[in-house]
Amino acid sequence: MNSPSVVGDVPNNSPTLFGHPTGLYTLFFAEMWERFSYYGMRALLVLYMIKGFLKYDDARAYTVYGAYTALVYMTPFFGGMLADRLIGQRIAVIIGGLLMAAGHLIMTAQDPTMFYLALTLLIVGNGFFKPNISTIVGTLYPAGSPLRDGGFTIFYMGVNLGAAMSPLLCGYIGETYGWHNGFGLATVGMLAGLSVFVMPNRVTQVIIGVTALAAATALLFFRANNTAAILLNSFVAVCLTAAGVISIIALTKGGLPRWAGRYRFGTVPLQRVAIVVACVAIVIPVITLFVSGFSVVNGGEPFQVIRKETIDSFKAGGPVQKILSVILDEVSKPAGLLLTVTGILAFGYLILQSMSMKTVPRHRMMVVLTLTFFSMLFWAFFEQAGSSLNNFADRNIDRVSESTRITQDQVGTTISIQPTQEQLGYTNGDRLFTLDQLDALRSADGNKDKTDFEIDWTVHSDNVGMGIAKRDQELAASTFQAVNAVCIVIFGLLFTAVWTFLGTRGMEPSTPVKFSLGILQLGLGFAVFWFGAQSADPRGMVAAHWLVLGYMLHTTGELCLSPVGLSMISKLSPKILVSTVMGAWYLASAFAQYLAGIISQFTVVDASADGGIPAPINSVNIYGNMAGGIAIACLVCGGACLALSPILKTWMHPELPEDSDG
Repeated sequence: MNSPSVVGDVPNNSPTLFGHPTGLYTLFFAEMWERFSYYGMRALLVLYMIKGFLKYDDARAYTVYGAYTALVYMTPFFGGMLADRLIGQRIAVIIGGLLMAAGHLIMTAQDPTMFYLALTLLIVGNGFFKPNISTIVGTLYPAGSPLRDGGFTIFYMGVNLGAAMSPLLCGYIGETYGWHNGFGLATVGMLAGLSVFVMPNRVTQVIIGVTALAAATALLFFRANNTAAILLNSFVAVCLTAAGVISIIALTKGGLPRWAGRYRFGTVPLQRVAIVVACVAIVIPVITLFVSGFSVVNGGEPFQVIRKETIDSFKAGGPVQKILSVILDEVSKPAGLLLTVTGILAFGYLILQSMSMKTVPRHRMMVVLTLTFFSMLFWAFFEQAGSSLNNFADRNIDRVSESTRITQDQVGTTISIQPTQEQLGYTNGDRLFTLDQLDALRSADGNKDKTDFEIDWTVHSDNVGMGIAKRDQELAASTFQAVNAVCIVIFGLLFTAVWTFLGTRGMEPSTPVKFSLGILQLGLGFAVFWFGAQSADPRGMVAAHWLVLGYMLHTTGELCLSPVGLSMISKLSPKILVSTVMGAWYLASAFAQYLAGIISQFTVVDASADGGIPAPINSVNIYGNMAGGIAIACLVCGGACLALSPILKTWMHPELPEDSDG
C-alpha cells in the first residue's frame, strides 16, 4: 500500500476517539506547546522592547513588532513549498521546532544583535512548523469527511489552550520576576511540543502527562492574588488537565500514524535534508538584517529607502497626507519591501496556476483567494491585541483590586505603600506619578527580586479616593492576552456543536457567510473598546470588563473565520498545491500583521514633558479613537463580504466531490 500523504488516502480502519483519529490528539499537544512558546513571547515582546534593555519608544517597538509578526507569517509559504516538493511535512516540523527552541533561548540574552537573531530563528522556524502541522491534521481525514471541520476546531482549541497558558505563565513570570525567565519558560514549552511530535507513543504519553501536570500546578501558584486571576488560572489548569487525560487515553489506541506527514514520493535522501539546512543557515543572517531594519549594521538606526525628511514633509499636511506619511514610513523599510515583493511573486504564482486549471478547481481557487483577502483584513484589525491594545491594557486599563482608599483625613501626611498601577495619574507631593516612574522603581537594583517593596507617598488633596493595594493584587498587563484564547477554549466546542446542529438540518451558513459574521463581530468588539474609553474615570483609567467584553466578541468572530478558513484550504485546494496554498494563507496573514503594525502607528503616545509615558488621561482617547475607526472599517468590510457570499458559495461547487477536476 502506498503511504498516504494527502487528504483522501486515509485508511478507513484508523483508530479513533470520539470519532476523530487518535493522531489528532498528538498534534493537539504538539501544537499547544508550540503556541505556548510563541504566544508567551508575543505577550511580552512590545512591553519588553519598551521597558527592557532596548528602551524603544512606541513607534520603534511597533515597527519591529510589525516586521517580526509579518515575517513570521511570510515564511510558512516557503516552508509549505519545501515540504511539498523536497522533505515532507514531518521533517519540516522537526526542523522548525528546533529553530524556534533556539530562538526562545537566545531571547534571554540582553544584546541587540542577539535579540534580532532570536526573532529570526523564530521567524524561520515558524515557517517550517506552522503550515505543515496544520496540513498533517487534514491528512488524517478521508476526502469528504463531515468530521474534518470539527477536527480542525479541536486542533484550534489546542492552539488556544497554549495561547491561554502562555500569558498567564510566561507573561506573568516575565513581568514579575524578569524578562529572561519568561522567555526561558517559552523555550521549555517549545521543546515539550517538539518532543511530543517525535517521540514514540508511550514516551509521548508520559511527556503529555508530566508537562500538563507541571503547567497546571504552576498556573495555580504563579498568579496575581485576586479573584479574577484565581478563576482564570484555575479554569485553564482544569482544561489543561482534562486535555492531558483525554490525549493519554486516545494514545492508548494509537498515536500519530507513520504515514502522516511523510514525503509523498517515498524516503527523503539525507543529502536533500542537508541542503535545506544549509540554505536555512544562509538565509538566517539575511532575515536578521530585514527584521532589524538593517539597524544591526547601521549604528543601531533603521534603514529606509525613502528619506526621513521626505516622509516628515507629508506629516505637516492634512489628515490624508499624515496617513500617507505613516504608510510610506513603514513600507519603505526593508521588511516592508521584502514582504511586498514576496507577496506579488507568491500570489502571482497561485493566480497563474489557477488560470491553467479546469473550471471547478479554478472557481474553488478563486474562492480561496477572495476569502484569503478578507481574512487578511480581519487579522490586520484583530492583531492590535499584541501591540496597541497591549499598551492600552498596560497604561489605561484598571488592573488592580485595591484594599483601601485614601481619605480626607490623610491629606498632608506621608504613608508607606507598595506602588501599583492605582497611583498612576495622581501626584506624590508635587510630582505626577506616571508609568515610567513605576517601571523604574520595579527595575531598580534593590527591588528587582522583590514584589513587596514600599515607597513613601506624600498625600496631596487630589489623592482622596486613590486606591491602595499590594503588588500581588495587580494583574500583569499581558494577562489580558489570555482572554481571547480562554474564550476560544470555552466557545470552541459550542461553535462546533452549533455548526453540526445547523448542518444536519440544512441551515449551516456557507463559509463566505461565516467569514462576514466574523468580521462584523470583530467590529462590535472594537466598538466596545471605544465605548470603554468614553467611559473612563477622571484620571483616564478604563474598567477591565470593557477590555474583556471586547476580546470576547473578537473571539466569537475568530471562531467564525479562522478554523473554518483552515478547513477551507484543505477542502478547496488542489492536492498538489495544498501545503503551498496553506502557506499562502499564512502569507496573507503576514500582510495583515504588517498592516496591523501600520495601524498601530496611529496610537503612538507622545512623551510627556519629562520624556516619559504621559498620564493615563492623555492617552486614553488615542486608543479610543483608534478603536472607533477600526469598528467602522470592520462593519464596511463585513458587509462587502456578505454581499459577495452568494457567488462565492456557487463557485465552491459543494455538490461535487472535493477532488473533482471539473
